[in-house]
Amino acid sequence: MPLPTRILGKTNLSPTIFGLGGEGILRTTGRLKEAQAVIRKALEVGVTYFDTAPAYQESRDYLGSVFKDLGHARKNIFIASKTSDPTYEGSMALLEDTLKRLNTDYLDVWQLHDLRTSEDLKNVFAQNGAIRALEEAKRTGKVRFVGITGHHDPDVLIAAIRRYDFDTLLVCVNAGDCHYLPFISTVLPEARKKKMGVIGMKVTAAGQGLASMKMKEAMYYSLSQDVDMCIIGCKTSQEVEMNAKLASDFKTLNPAELKAIELKSAWGRMEWNYFKKGMMY
Repeated sequence: MPLPTRILGKTNLSPTIFGLGGEGILRTTGRLKEAQAVIRKALEVGVTYFDTAPAYQESRDYLGSVFKDLGHARKNIFIASKTSDPTYEGSMALLEDTLKRLNTDYLDVWQLHDLRTSEDLKNVFAQNGAIRALEEAKRTGKVRFVGITGHHDPDVLIAAIRRYDFDTLLVCVNAGDCHYLPFISTVLPEARKKKMGVIGMKVTAAGQGLASMKMKEAMYYSLSQDVDMCIIGCKTSQEVEMNAKLASDFKTLNPAELKAIELKSAWGRMEWNYFKKGMMY
């Protein structure tokens, strides 16, 4: 069964609701064959969105080793990467390196990576900041759309959204989010006001949330929020197949089902939210 798709906000891209995240086997070094098997399985089952970043060890090299053989099929695949450098020069250098490693001429989405503080915003929006690189890359066709990512402080993302007309948002969307410093109820509405595409991450809190619930519950909770898709890192081809099957069978959960899942996550609220501001874990 083909994987369901949703339109990614104002980009009009239609990626599958399950995308391959940059964690799992991709965030390793020296495990090319294992990583290739996961990437190829994702392509085989119909996944069309692939996430990476310079910070994710050899992720870009793994993906590029498979993407070099896509040929005309490249136009049906959406590749997203990021810049963690706050400067124009640094970000442009990262972009060129990323394109080379991924064996592609352009990115579908390029994002400011992991915005955490007001100082981060000050730096990327400076005269010679990374925002200038995003604008130039989009203008010259090296990237199609630009976005932001974050999972530390909702207020920082809200400030960025209100300040600039980004195309996409990659943000924490999981079953334990409501218990501490929530992103779902605060950041998502601001993004939708500007018709941004919303991509959920931290669906299982790096697997720690699965101590309290099944993968199906975690994934379906996230996909039942106001998101266009979710990315999930996978360690094996079997995990890719399982997640693809869950995505193909997905049906939106009703309020009672969502509440039941939130109750399940309550005891492990620290594990679900370990990456957020102020969380001592």
